[in-house]
Amino acid sequence: MNYFFKKTGITLAMAAMTIGLAACNGNKTNEFNDEDAAVVAAQFVDHTVAPTYKALAQKTEQLAEQLATLKLNPTDAGVREACQIFLDARAEWEKSEAFLFGAAGDYGVDPHIDSWPLDEDAFATLMNSPEMIRALDAEDGDQVAGDRLGNALLGFHGIEYILFKDGQPKNASAITEKQWIYVAAVAGDLRNRCYQLEVGWIGNEAPESHIEKLDDLEMQYTVAGGNYSYGENMKKAGLAGSTYPTRISALMAIVQGCVDIADEVGSSKIYAAWHGEDVTYIESPYSYMSITDFTNNIISIQNVYMGGVDGQRSEAKSLHNYVKGIDGDLDAKVISAINNALEKIQAMPAPFALHYNETINGEAVEACAELSEILDEVIVAMRKQ
Repeated sequence: MNYFFKKTGITLAMAAMTIGLAACNGNKTNEFNDEDAAVVAAQFVDHTVAPTYKALAQKTEQLAEQLATLKLNPTDAGVREACQIFLDARAEWEKSEAFLFGAAGDYGVDPHIDSWPLDEDAFATLMNSPEMIRALDAEDGDQVAGDRLGNALLGFHGIEYILFKDGQPKNASAITEKQWIYVAAVAGDLRNRCYQLEVGWIGNEAPESHIEKLDDLEMQYTVAGGNYSYGENMKKAGLAGSTYPTRISALMAIVQGCVDIADEVGSSKIYAAWHGEDVTYIESPYSYMSITDFTNNIISIQNVYMGGVDGQRSEAKSLHNYVKGIDGDLDAKVISAINNALEKIQAMPAPFALHYNETINGEAVEACAELSEILDEVIVAMRKQ
């Protein structure tokens, strides 16, 4: 998600609610109680958020290691390998954008690692600063990058700018010594921030080395500096100490995250360039992976709604099943809207960087808007329970 995007969406109602178990007629096929809401929230934490952030932390760790190696011994084969690791890590990040609340929001991770476009003027200034290059080349270069470079020089798109050109991996010889120093430091900072997401949500279940790294950098990873991880905070919704006053409020927050990314993909990521509002506002323009990014954003919604990532999904414990119990027609509309958004995005001509103004792209904009609106209806329906 881009730093300059201003989230829209409705304000979550936080009034306490209890959902009855009585059978009813009409479109309500089942009724759920407060315990069912807790099961859905736990499934979301353990089987959507946790595996996504674990994979993201692992892939960005591999990327940092690969780029540190290439800084010392750059090869074409090594660059190609780095590019693939980058794309794998990028996919995990984009599949996390339906849950940019919690650690990602509280610690500003989203703008820090995913702002675009890269500020090429600032990059040229950086390359002409011997002092900054020396600092980035030091043992703590990852921390220097995170502390002293602006968001428009950090994260995925700074790395993408160095590794890719016109959708292809660069030759190693096309990357200068100073650029290798820069990209290795930025990759280290990206890894650190992804550790923060992982540890922030799963706490002591994360690798000890990841926790130690954050402690060394004095980076926070608990809710409001307290004892709860973000996962614990959500699982304990409705109990003393949680920031969620009710269990239903936690589910509403989850759905709101889906509303926000569906809206952003359509109204910002695609629309800005397609409509001519800003033709430079194109995500992943160097790797030509914009459409893959958009697709993975909708998959993030699908994973959240259907009860987990591939291999860990349980529809019985999903938002899909929960909403179906409230309003079967509404649940069917959500699933149809998710599939329609995926279909319309994948029908866009690739690469988006070269075909951003094609008329057919407007169908994807409309499909994302419809998905966002239907998910808003889910929040309204939850509020009425």
